[in-house]
Amino acid sequence: MVDLNPMESLVLQAMKDLGATSDEKKKTADDIAKKTNRPKSMISNVLVELDRKGVIKRVVREKASGYYIIPHQ
Repeated sequence: MVDLNPMESLVLQAMKDLGATSDEKKKTADDIAKKTNRPKSMISNVLVELDRKGVIKRVVREKASGYYIIPHQ
């Protein structure tokens, strides 16, 4: 398991609560920011870090990127 800081854990838990567990169920940084009650800019930075660590996947779309949790074996 990857070491996560408290903010990364909070974002990951919010994504689980929102059901962002597959490409079809991806959520935006806005969705996650509303769920965590944190600024979108802060959430965006955490999402970049989680993507870099291989915990979540970022899907670039025309309007807003979507994110979902990568299932781990």
